[in-house]
Amino acid sequence: MAIGNPKTVAAGRYAEEVLEHFKLREALKAKLIFAENVRQVLDYVARGEVDAGLLYSTDAAIKADRVKIAMEAPEQGHKPVVYPIAVIKGSKKEIWGRKFISFVVSQEGNQIMKNTALSHLTVKD
Repeated sequence: MAIGNPKTVAAGRYAEEVLEHFKLREALKAKLIFAENVRQVLDYVARGEVDAGLLYSTDAAIKADRVKIAMEAPEQGHKPVVYPIAVIKGSKKEIWGRKFISFVVSQEGNQIMKNTALSHLTVKD
């Protein structure tokens, strides 16, 4: 089974939490293949190099013709998935960065995400 490397990949840490939630972490420990990112996990699964992988459903959707979502992790099975958004201080395009963030956290931005593959994503200000 492929998962992101928990030492370097957020998805790997979430994957470990899910395995722990189902009390499978120790049983699968010797069978885990650590990938450098979720796209590498996806590639391993799509090419049939592993029997399964734990990754975001939005990544699985990229190769929906080659991978099948067998199950989804319950929300209580891992900490909330959080990705921060910020403007780089002193950026030459700081004003555009701030406008982009304002749009992403707006009601319209949230609605766009709900209508796309990011349907499970919640954006907070």
